Amino acid sequence: MVEQARRMRDLPLSGIRKMFEMAGKDAINFGIGEPDFQPPDFVIEAFARAMREGKNNYGPSSGIPELRAAIAEKERSRLRTIDPSHVIVTTGSTSGLYATIASFINPGDEVLMPNPGFVLYRPHTVLVGGVPVYYPLRKEFHYRPRVDDLRQLVTEKTKAIIVNSPSNPTGACLREKDVDYIVDFAREHGLLLITDEAYDTITYDRPHASFLGKYESTVYLNTFSKAYAMTGWRIGYIVADPALAEPIKRMNYHLVACPATPTQYACLAALEGPQDFVHGMVQTFRERRDLVTKLVKEVPGLDIVKPEGAFYAFCSYDHDVDCGDLALHLLKRRNVVVTPGSAFGDLGAGHIRLSYATSESNIREGMRRIYSTFEELAAGKKLE
Repeated sequence: MVEQARRMRDLPLSGIRKMFEMAGKDAINFGIGEPDFQPPDFVIEAFARAMREGKNNYGPSSGIPELRAAIAEKERSRLRTIDPSHVIVTTGSTSGLYATIASFINPGDEVLMPNPGFVLYRPHTVLVGGVPVYYPLRKEFHYRPRVDDLRQLVTEKTKAIIVNSPSNPTGACLREKDVDYIVDFAREHGLLLITDEAYDTITYDRPHASFLGKYESTVYLNTFSKAYAMTGWRIGYIVADPALAEPIKRMNYHLVACPATPTQYACLAALEGPQDFVHGMVQTFRERRDLVTKLVKEVPGLDIVKPEGAFYAFCSYDHDVDCGDLALHLLKRRNVVVTPGSAFGDLGAGHIRLSYATSESNIREGMRRIYSTFEELAAGKKLE
């Protein structure tokens, strides 16, 4: 048997996928992170029309010109000087993240990234020989980074910092003052700032605070997956200064050749069409956020910092139980899928993540089952 490459030895399947793949069909799933909506009908029709009209061939490696122009127009309020040369269309923001890291990170370069944080930041860095360095996101600071922590971690080898707001897994949103001090920090140390803003349309209490347009050495990642409920369509995009965009464009070509052509025409329709769907979906998520927050606070030993964006509740608990064991118990004994906080980094220990991208009835029933387990823990019963 041919041995796998050394880079694969420390690259396990994510904890999210493990729980998802173990779940039965009738499980209540608080695990996987995608909207439980379908794309708007006019967007689906645009996809079908593009295929019927023969738009099924290879396209430009950086995306069709019409979509790049529409993205530039969408983001012009954040970056006034933007034009299509700043834009790269990618096969989801995941490929955009890897293309960016692979374009700028050399073996031995250090990359600052959040802990707990999205599960792909570390492996993408490791795959190119970079060194992950974790900055903490703590509950007492509402899971927002602190500049003092960043300053303690930077070294002469630090090349980049990754930021994510709204956050997966915590649901935290950065304030404008947070953006300003992180930009000042990145500029002071000459760092590449990689900002993952995939959930920027899904905020509840205040407008989204973006890094785009704040610092010249910024690579901004976004996606159509969340706002338009098209996670399986795999289209995202990057915005960066043309000097930064140029190597990413070359890397993007070598990774994917080009993004899917008919899907891009559907995304163009999504940008140019009415946005009622997005607003309605966000309102539904806001109502679910409020319901989840209320129900979590009723569970003995379970707590939450009220999420401000995305559709995740990052719940801490005060029982002496490993979060992986807790997630496994909830799956096997209660038929509820949650994600152990440790899947997002060691500072996620003592947490479980609940995705409330599911129906209100599922939320109520799932929380009832979780309540039963925590009631037993509060009474001193051990997990089975």
